[in-house]
Amino acid sequence: MKRILITGGAGFIGSHLCERLLNDGNDVICLDNFFTGSKINIVHLLDHPYFELVRHDVTQSYYAEVDEIYNLACPASPIHYQYNPIKTVKTSVMGAINMLGLAKRIKAKILQASTSEVYGDPAVHPQPETYWGNVNPVGKRSCYDEGKRCAETLFTDYNIQNQVKIKILRIFNTYGPKMHPNDGRVVSNFIVQALKNQDITIYGNGSQTRSFQYVDDLIDGMIRMMKTPDEVTGPVNIGNPQEFTILELAEKIIELTDSRSKIVYETLPEDDPIQRKPDITLAHEVLNGWSPKVELEEGLKSTITYFTETI
Repeated sequence: MKRILITGGAGFIGSHLCERLLNDGNDVICLDNFFTGSKINIVHLLDHPYFELVRHDVTQSYYAEVDEIYNLACPASPIHYQYNPIKTVKTSVMGAINMLGLAKRIKAKILQASTSEVYGDPAVHPQPETYWGNVNPVGKRSCYDEGKRCAETLFTDYNIQNQVKIKILRIFNTYGPKMHPNDGRVVSNFIVQALKNQDITIYGNGSQTRSFQYVDDLIDGMIRMMKTPDEVTGPVNIGNPQEFTILELAEKIIELTDSRSKIVYETLPEDDPIQRKPDITLAHEVLNGWSPKVELEEGLKSTITYFTETI
């Protein structure tokens, strides 16, 4: 049994990770300030003898004796991370410093949940880990994009200078049950609008592409990354390379929900990437043959069922 700390553990991805690690026989500390996380996501775990919930903000130091740390704390949807951009940068940067400092003191292995947003609006397609990105440092998305880029720098330097055992995953679009219904992400937006028979809002002409990864595939990849040898530090892309246009996604969700929604078009937001698709060659090599297993339609059906029961 390992003792594992998960920052942002009550969030969409964090709560799935808590559940999986408990099921694997570990002792889990879930750390969250509940800005975007929710107790609803982890309430069923509160009576578990090896689960501990701590309300805490990672911009403040924290101490616990653990074997591993998964650093997931940071609002990840544009609506939430643009609400308080300075706080978003602090969460990414100060959170990384505090968790890396903890990992250094207690000699724990630590994984950083980075993001495909480090590639910005990419000029290279698909995006390999060797691509440095095309990021606007002063745009509306910069607080998240640059905060995550800086966190990767901190992780790398703590590894080189202080021999902290690090892992960096760049997570591409992920969806599934426990997504916040009002988080502004495209999958949850479209499903909620479709279930309510409201107009489905597409920004731009709908030709921009995304690759959608089901949350179970991501959790599997994260755990595999943590188990890799110490010399495998990343960054490693983790995502589904199947590419869909936003319009195709909207039409598929209307079909699966049997919705009466109509598609409407609005102006594309600033710095919204036109293409986003991971090159997962490295993930397949270093994560014991990892590749996503859940097809889009199967994952959407599970997510639609979740939202049908909760909204």
